[in-house]
Amino acid sequence: MLDVLHKNNQFLVCNKPAGVPVQSDQTGDPSFQEEVEKYCKHQVHLVNRIDRPVSGVVLFAKSAAAMTALTDQFRQRSIEKTYLAIVEGAPEAEAATLTHYLTHRGGKHKSSVSTTPDAQAEEAVLRYKILSRGERYTLLLVQPQTGRHHQIRAQLAAIGCPVKGDVKYGARRGNPDRSIDLHAWKLKFEHPVSGEVIEVEAPLPEGKLWAALWAQIQK
Repeated sequence: MLDVLHKNNQFLVCNKPAGVPVQSDQTGDPSFQEEVEKYCKHQVHLVNRIDRPVSGVVLFAKSAAAMTALTDQFRQRSIEKTYLAIVEGAPEAEAATLTHYLTHRGGKHKSSVSTTPDAQAEEAVLRYKILSRGERYTLLLVQPQTGRHHQIRAQLAAIGCPVKGDVKYGARRGNPDRSIDLHAWKLKFEHPVSGEVIEVEAPLPEGKLWAALWAQIQK
C-alpha cells in the first residue's frame, strides 16, 4: 500500500520504503514514481530524489507548473530538509556544521570527499545534532544545506561515522535487506499557489535499533 503523507490538487508527498528506486534505473525494477502514478491514475513529476537504499519523504508535483514552482524552492534553498541517520560510532561534537567538497565520479556512483576546495568539486554543507547514543551506534538529526550527490552519506563517513549498513561509504557490514539507516524524515516548503507553509513528516522506519534509539529521546 502506498503511504501518502499529504496530498492536494498541486502535489502529493509519499513515504518511500528503503530499497525501491525513486525512478526507473538500469535494474529494470519497478520504481516508486510508477507506483505513485498508478495511485494517481496520471503522470506525476518528481521534485526531490532520495537514494534507493534510503527511506522517507518524496515530493511529487501533479503539473509542470507546480513542479517548476517547487523545484525553484529547492534551487533557492528555501526548502527545509531534515533527515534521521543511525551512524557507527559517534561524532566528536554534539552538534556541528560540516563543510566538505565533493566530487561525483559517475562510473563508480560514489562521491569523493575533500576538506579543501577544488575546481572539479562542489561545496557540500550540512548541520547535524546528536539525538541519542547506543553502545555502538548514534542517532543523528541531519539537515543538509546543499543538495549534492550522496552528500549525507559521504560527509558523515568523512568524519568517521558512516551510516549503518552503508558499505559503499565504509560501514562495517551491510543490512540484510541492503537498506541503509538513513531516513528522509521531514520536508518543509511553501504551497506553490497559496504560499501556505507545508510541513510533512514520515514515520520512523521499523526496526529494534530505530525504536531503541528513539525511545531514549522520549525519556
